[in-house]
Amino acid sequence: MKKSFFYVVIAFFLTSFAIGQEFNQGTSVVNVGFGLGGSFNTVGSLSQKPSISASYEYGMWDVPGPGVVSLGGYLGHKSYRFDNNDKWNYTILGVRGAYHYNGLEIDNLDVYGGVMLAYNMLSYDNTYYAAGTYGNELAISAFVGGRWYFTENFGAFTELGFGVANVSIGVALRL
Repeated sequence: MKKSFFYVVIAFFLTSFAIGQEFNQGTSVVNVGFGLGGSFNTVGSLSQKPSISASYEYGMWDVPGPGVVSLGGYLGHKSYRFDNNDKWNYTILGVRGAYHYNGLEIDNLDVYGGVMLAYNMLSYDNTYYAAGTYGNELAISAFVGGRWYFTENFGAFTELGFGVANVSIGVALRL
């Protein structure tokens, strides 16, 4: 019984790493993660929670290089609280495009870089003034990232860039 369980586990790992996971035309992926840092700068004593984010990508076009261009959406949120109970909420809603480079020929790896056009929303609630919004604006940002797939549909991702977080990590799900 123990031997058969051991062989099943070994077979699972060998087959999960043997699957080629390049990002192709028609591929759909959802990333859900958390991050640290961000483009919202603060001064003073504060507490902050890690940001949370979700993104969706769909492989639209094969392009020379070799690679695929994807289009998708992004939603991210981060909040800060100062010692005097002032609270700031930073939310980004964006549309993004990425180039997925398929020339590395490493199974299970998807590397990409792209740009995002987003609407940045900053709201606050403080002790002395009424709640409101501050500095809502359109913005353009860039990012680079990678995904490593453990199975055909499940993996981990990390991204570096400007937005609700400077560094994000989390899970990736192929649909």
